[in-house]
Amino acid sequence: MIVGNGLVANAFREYDRDDVVFFASGVSNSLETDQAQFDREENLIRKTIEENPGKIFVYFSTCSIYDSSKNASFYVNHKLNMEHLVASDCEKYLIARVSNAVGMGGNPNTLINFLVHSISGNSVVKAHIDATRNLIDVEDVVKITMELLQENKINRIVNVAYLANYSIVQIITIVEDFLGKKAELELLKAGQSYSIDIPDVQDYFRRKNLQDKENYLSGILKKYYQNYLS
Repeated sequence: MIVGNGLVANAFREYDRDDVVFFASGVSNSLETDQAQFDREENLIRKTIEENPGKIFVYFSTCSIYDSSKNASFYVNHKLNMEHLVASDCEKYLIARVSNAVGMGGNPNTLINFLVHSISGNSVVKAHIDATRNLIDVEDVVKITMELLQENKINRIVNVAYLANYSIVQIITIVEDFLGKKAELELLKAGQSYSIDIPDVQDYFRRKNLQDKENYLSGILKKYYQNYLS
C-alpha cells in the first residue's frame, strides 16, 4: 500500500506490497507554518495505522532534523512528533529519514529542479557559499528501503542519504557542466552545513560503485534532466 502522490511515493509504485504501508504523504514544504497542514498529515497517519494493523509501516521523514538552523521550525518538530507517533503506535515500522531526493518531476522548488530551470533560463542564482546539501537519487531511496525490508531491519530509524554532502558551489558547477552553460551567480556569504551519519546504508553505495560524488550527481542529471539539453 502506497500513501502519497509525490516524488517518493511514485518511485515506489512498482514495489508495492500488501504487507507494507509506504507512507510518503503530507507536509513537504520545510517552510510551512499552517498548523492545519500538519494536523492533516497526523490525522492521515493515525487513520492509516488503524486501518492496516499488522503491516510494516514505512514512514518517510527528513534529514533536515539534523540542521541546527531548523531545530525550532514547525516542520522539523512536526516530523519528530510523527516519528514518535509511528514508533509508538506500530508493532512493525521503519522510519526512513531521507536527505534531498532527486528524480523525475517532484516539487519545482527543490534545489536541483530550481538550479536546472534557473541556469537553463538565464535567471540569476543566489548561492549561499557556506551551504551544503546531501543529494540522493530517488531510485536509490527505493532500493535501499527495499533492502532494509528484505533484511528485516525494522523497528528503527535509518538515515537514507548519500555518502557525502555537496557544497552549493560544487552542485552549481556540476549542473553547469551538464547543461553546457554558465550560471548567472550572486554569491552570498551565508548558508548552513550539517553531517548525516549513514551506517546502515553506506555499504549500498560501495557495492553499487557509486562512491564518486561528482559522477553520482552527473548520472542523476543525465537520468532525469535530458529534456533541458538543446
